[in-house]
Amino acid sequence: MSPVGRKDLSGNHKYEKINLLNFASHNNIETMKPAFIILIFIILTLSPSAVMASDPYEEYIERYCALAIEHQDEFGIPASITLAQGLLESAAGRSTLASKANNHFGIKCHNEWKGKSIKRNDDAPDECFRKYNTVEESFRDHSLFLRRTRYSKLFSLDVTDYQNWAKGLRECGYATDPNYAARLITIIERYSLYTYDTESGRNAEETVAFIRDMLVSSHPVRRSRGLHYVVATPGDTYASIAKEFNLKAKKLMKYNDAGKDHEIKPWEEVYLEEKLEDAPEGIATVTIGEGESLHSVAQRYGIKVKAIRELNKKAKDEPGTILRLR
Repeated sequence: MSPVGRKDLSGNHKYEKINLLNFASHNNIETMKPAFIILIFIILTLSPSAVMASDPYEEYIERYCALAIEHQDEFGIPASITLAQGLLESAAGRSTLASKANNHFGIKCHNEWKGKSIKRNDDAPDECFRKYNTVEESFRDHSLFLRRTRYSKLFSLDVTDYQNWAKGLRECGYATDPNYAARLITIIERYSLYTYDTESGRNAEETVAFIRDMLVSSHPVRRSRGLHYVVATPGDTYASIAKEFNLKAKKLMKYNDAGKDHEIKPWEEVYLEEKLEDAPEGIATVTIGEGESLHSVAQRYGIKVKAIRELNKKAKDEPGTILRLR
């Protein structure tokens, strides 16, 4: 596969984006180097300015990939998992926890924590989160946190098995989000983070980084509680996803309780069918967290917004609000 140059109505060239995961398996990326070199030559020949500016997620990866690799070597945690969790939990270093407390992994205080802390709405109002002096302290505490007995079964997995690492984190209770594993996997595959898990991948990292901005991961269809959905990546719109799956944009927006001007947040669920009327078993209440809304809670659990509003007629749509789900 290679980018195909074609002219738009203005006469300027436009370039089709390709999927790195289809272009080369991460298991034999070293053998594909000649193809990558050819691809780069074609891109530079067709459009010297084709490389897009880095987004905050790319900048985060570039800044902390070496630290993630260092911690993989020391603690045995895949660098891809560390980076994906950092990107997701900290919104690429832009969350309140990250900016005010250097907490990039959403780790709460727990009984054993004796250091500084910060309060934030999460599963409950004003929960206690750890505060660090530096980002490096946050990364090290994250690695030490995962070395606890609770997560011990993860270390029997191969360091390149990022999919089962992601699923295992969710099963061990790292996060209450039912789609936490799917989000991590989407981030890893969107940004080719698995290249950091192996020596051969790291050697090819410069090539991968060079063309990564011109690539777009397809949206693998996932399933939760019988509902089919995809995880949105930065830049997605309901129109673009609807086109990909041959759906009408209005119908897709209706499935997702989205108004005309509603923007999809990165790593948010987009359902390909009508959502449910009730919450998963065992989930009775939830607190709207920082950067969340009633709508994002509805997306997380695959519930219609109308169903949540009927249970919470006087509830405010703002962080700290406790919502009844059943």
